[in-house]
Parts: sequence; C-alpha cells; structure tokens
Amino acid sequence: MARPSVADVMTRQVVYLPEATMLDEAAQVMRDRAIGDVVVTRGPTMVGVVTDRDIVVRAIAENLPVKTTSLGDITSHELIMVEQSATVDEAVQAMRERGVRRLLVCDADRKVVGIISLSDVALLPTSAPA
Repeated sequence: MARPSVADVMTRQVVYLPEATMLDEAAQVMRDRAIGDVVVTRGPTMVGVVTDRDIVVRAIAENLPVKTTSLGDITSHELIMVEQSATVDEAVQAMRERGVRRLLVCDADRKVVGIISLSDVALLPTSAPA
C-alpha cells in the first residue's frame, strides 16, 4: 500500500484574517467554518498562525479581553510549511521536531494550498498496530 501524501489528507480550506481582527471575531469564524486555525495577515503578507488553542492559552487564560485583543497580539510568527508532495510520515516528523500540531502546506512554488493537522493524520486508516 502506497504511503499517503500530505495532499491526500490535508484540509484545503485556508482562512486568512488580518492581524487587526479581534479574538472574538476570529473564534466565531473558526466555529462557523469548523476549523481550528487561521492564517494571520498584514496586508498581502502572511505573518503567522493563530489556533483555537492559542486563543484559550494566550488570551483567555491570561484574562485578555477577547473583544479588544487582536490576532496580532497572540500570533505565532513562525510559519512552518511542508510541501504537498511530502509523505504524511514526513509531515508528522516535522511536527514532532518543531513541537507543533499543524503545518501549512505549499505547492512547489511555495504557494499555500492547505493545512495539515494531527487530527487529519489521526483520521487515516491504519494497517498495522500502533
């Protein structure tokens, strides 16, 4: 059985929000689109990623007001990418090495085409015991 590629399991829906977006608005977008992350932009430039967990840990747990705290205030600025042709095993290894649960997925021209998360990987059928 061929090893699945990142393109086979990634989520193709990538949502971009400006860094000035307030956290309550971002959380509503995540809820409405059933996603756990957004790519944060400054103009046409990607500047980071914010996850639902970031909102909880970096804002709510720190008592930051979600109606006046922006994505830019809590953004993880490191953008970690994997090419869509990589194997899922390679993506998981990159997640382990970087201590992250999601990776942006790019094509050969480094254009973002999706996101792969541990939950995408967890949904894969297994052929051998873990």
